[in-house]
Amino acid sequence: MADVFIAAGTRTPFGRYGGQLAAMRCDDLAAAPLTSLIERYPSVDWGAVDDVVLGCANQAGEDNRNVARMAALLSGLPETVPGMTVNRLCASGLEAICVAARAIAGGDAQLVIAGGVEGMSRAPFVIPKAYTAFSREQKLEDTTLGWRCINPVMQARYSVDSMTQTADNLAREHGIARACQDAYAWRSQQRTAQAQAQGWLAEEITAVRVRQGSEFITVREDEHPRPNVTPAHLAKLKPLLGPDSTITAGNASGINDGACALLLGSAAALERYGLQPMARVISMAAAGVAPRIMGIGPVPATHKLLAKVGLSLHDFDRIEINEAFAAQVLACTRGLGLPDDAKHVNGNGGAIALGHPLGATGARLVMTAAYALRRQQQSRALVSLCVGVGQGVALALERV
Repeated sequence: MADVFIAAGTRTPFGRYGGQLAAMRCDDLAAAPLTSLIERYPSVDWGAVDDVVLGCANQAGEDNRNVARMAALLSGLPETVPGMTVNRLCASGLEAICVAARAIAGGDAQLVIAGGVEGMSRAPFVIPKAYTAFSREQKLEDTTLGWRCINPVMQARYSVDSMTQTADNLAREHGIARACQDAYAWRSQQRTAQAQAQGWLAEEITAVRVRQGSEFITVREDEHPRPNVTPAHLAKLKPLLGPDSTITAGNASGINDGACALLLGSAAALERYGLQPMARVISMAAAGVAPRIMGIGPVPATHKLLAKVGLSLHDFDRIEINEAFAAQVLACTRGLGLPDDAKHVNGNGGAIALGHPLGATGARLVMTAAYALRRQQQSRALVSLCVGVGQGVALALERV
């Protein structure tokens, strides 16, 4: 199998729900980091790109009908470059990178753009078709997040707990106190603030121009972080599922807009276009868990990956686990034998501070890990996400 390298990566800022990026179509949002890569690396023959693979969890609105292909055309790539959209819900961006890496490793491709996008502010409402002829019943479904058009057999067999409920299930089953969740959320905000101050996030970000009314604004920074939040602020927030639960808006990830793209290639492709590798993709793995505790998915996925590559968790200098909820990520870190405040876990903060545009987050985590390996001269990084309906995906990188 051929070695697979990450040669470059960039992302848009992540916008708040209804925020600065809300007026930007999802396909335009997806195109923005692709256009940035084209402009940054003029030595690359962009017509030689074998595929564009983007993750997207919704695909019910302006991201419909293969948003990867739309983004490729909108970005300025030649029309001869194909595109494919993949969906593994919250891990869609990571899955896109896995798809690209497998194609290159197997010799079916030499150069692939992979990443993801989600425009959650513009997710549409939908009305499903009727089950019976001449039905006068209509049900409006919100596609922003979570279950819709539920199969009653699925509901009977597995339940269809909301994302918040799955986090609360983990908090109860693993004894994760509200104070521990809030402390983790505060650390995420503080680490993100430090990363911003150091310029580490700016290194990742491509500014985007967005029309607001008759004018344009340029968005350069993530909109979701709350650097001034205090533990006292977090403690005052009401639980989302009633007084006996522990999940709040402060210890959960956001609903956001954003896109990310990475350029992956073989050694021959990188040499041909004068590109320096940031990291090598070692391997990847996916695992399934019960849907009602979907957030624990990174634990079996990580164990499966480590067994495959013959490494232990101690062999990794950096770990990125998506922060869907503080309770969820703490269940995972504790399940992996890591302390709650491990400095090498989500060192730049995570989705609680940065936000979680579903299809883009997995790609953002990989890019953050690759930049950090290069910046801090570390050896290996592990990236993992939980996935709605009960899955986990993990990927290992090493610096070259």
